Amino acid sequence: MKAIYRATILTGICILTPALLFAHDITSADQELLNSGSLWSYVYVGATHMLTGYDHLLFLTGVVFYLKNFKDIIKFITVFTVAHCLTLISATYLSINANEHLVDAVIALSVLYKGFENLGGFEKLRVKAPPLLGMVFLFGLIHGFGLSTRLQSFQLGQDQFLLKIISFNIGVEVGQILALIPIVFVITLSRKRTQFPAFYKAVNTYLVIAGIALFLYQMYGYYIGH
Repeated sequence: MKAIYRATILTGICILTPALLFAHDITSADQELLNSGSLWSYVYVGATHMLTGYDHLLFLTGVVFYLKNFKDIIKFITVFTVAHCLTLISATYLSINANEHLVDAVIALSVLYKGFENLGGFEKLRVKAPPLLGMVFLFGLIHGFGLSTRLQSFQLGQDQFLLKIISFNIGVEVGQILALIPIVFVITLSRKRTQFPAFYKAVNTYLVIAGIALFLYQMYGYYIGH
């Protein structure tokens, strides 16, 4: 079981960390696609952005790992979705912006936080963990602001401005659903295996490591940009 645990950690670090550091960058190809003016292009870019938004998906993976029944999964994902929709739409529409590296650094801390909580970090410190539903809502607001900073990096123009924001948001939700289906399936299936405790520990340890790596990367990006 220890061998499985170590192998999972090493494999995850080697394969996923490079992808995490360069996740969901804004590309000229995306801008060219949006220049077509089609609202469907915003849906498409929103969906692909979420599917490559590994920091968002890692946080959701941590949330799903902590929950044991489908009803709770739906409830918590709904709360997260409502929260990030609020900030994504409102911050973009009102042109509220911040340095994307700092926002993404906080998102990285949310990944670290969830892995730490899942591993019983608060219990080990003899500190009561904050209410999970409230924390998911809070982090959802921050994740939504991160999505908004990315969307505001595009040249959106003024024509159908709100509809473009909503279309991008719809795409994000589509991408989130497509990404969550295999995540929920794998975690649900793994719970039936005797190796689940080792798998659980390995994945959540990786969340902590990935959260730290992403945080340092974003702070470095902020530092060299100033």
